[in-house]
Amino acid sequence: MSADKDRVFLDEAVALAERGLCTTTPNPRVGCVIVRAGRVLGRGWHQWRGEAHAEVRAMQDAAGDVAGASVYVSLEPCCVQGETPPCADALIAAKVERVVVGALDPDPRVNGGGVERLRAAGVRVDLANHAAAQRLNAPHRHRLQTGRPWVHIKMAASMDGRTAMASGASQWITGAEARGDVQHWRARSCAVITGIGTLLADNPQLNVRASRFAVDGRLRQPLRVIVDSRLRSGAEANIFKAAGPVLIAHAQRFDETAQTPDTQGGGRRKPPLPAESVKCGDGAVDLAQLLDLLGAKPCNEVLVEAGPALAGAFVTAGLWDELLLYLAPKFLGSAARPLFGFALERLEEAVSGRIIDVKAFGPDLRIRLAKA
Repeated sequence: MSADKDRVFLDEAVALAERGLCTTTPNPRVGCVIVRAGRVLGRGWHQWRGEAHAEVRAMQDAAGDVAGASVYVSLEPCCVQGETPPCADALIAAKVERVVVGALDPDPRVNGGGVERLRAAGVRVDLANHAAAQRLNAPHRHRLQTGRPWVHIKMAASMDGRTAMASGASQWITGAEARGDVQHWRARSCAVITGIGTLLADNPQLNVRASRFAVDGRLRQPLRVIVDSRLRSGAEANIFKAAGPVLIAHAQRFDETAQTPDTQGGGRRKPPLPAESVKCGDGAVDLAQLLDLLGAKPCNEVLVEAGPALAGAFVTAGLWDELLLYLAPKFLGSAARPLFGFALERLEEAVSGRIIDVKAFGPDLRIRLAKA
């Protein structure tokens, strides 16, 4: 088959893989197209962890008759027994003739092993080094290589770089279209991180609410993480009422017997929080330690939705990979709150980024910056 036709079928495999953008975590996103004599026999994509992989679903779609076929898969077929059997073995047993791989699996248990197993069984394997296939699983690769998730920081600001009025009023700086795009980034993330300041000021849920992110009638909720050094979270907060797990990262000793003031001036026992808690650091939450913990869970990518102080702490520590900056065509003035809560004295200290994408959402702009 010609290189042009290979590209067409591999592009389709990547498009299928993108359907699992919000649900396959912590597994990589994978799509597969099976072709024989120029005709598509079956298509498949990995939907949920623990369920059939893309290759198996494509063979099922082809009713199992794939002998002599070419298989286009966005990521190298696995060769290890996990929650499902190795896909390389399934392809060999099905007597496929050729496999075109968009990207090697960065998992050290696989990484070329699936290709070797196929070739050892007489299956022709071509490595395409497909750019879109590489980008699709960049967070998965990042976690495997660094032990930490890929970090997106989301901020919304006015044209003069202000995130809220001096009073703290900030709803809403951007419009509905921009907020809808934030739902996309939240839905694809393994975890959403916020700070106690945002929790107390805005009382957000930070969950995924749009049904368009559901797969097979199911909507995956990311882990919500509260950075709360002094354990000021209250059990009545909306974040605990919304569906999905919550993790509280703190620095002080967790003490459910701590007393809080009541209206009579006495004290009442603080109710237990309906969430897992973990101590990360002393005095303040150690953000690097928190990312190590999330990487071990494992989380491939996280979204930081926080105020200037916590977002700024991630930036100044270099603990970020992309910034999602939503700019509204309005000006809030010099008394309004700044984009990040850190101060620099010299131009040489400036934090640099590289613009990789600019897109309009209604009246607002989204600028994606990669860490320089």
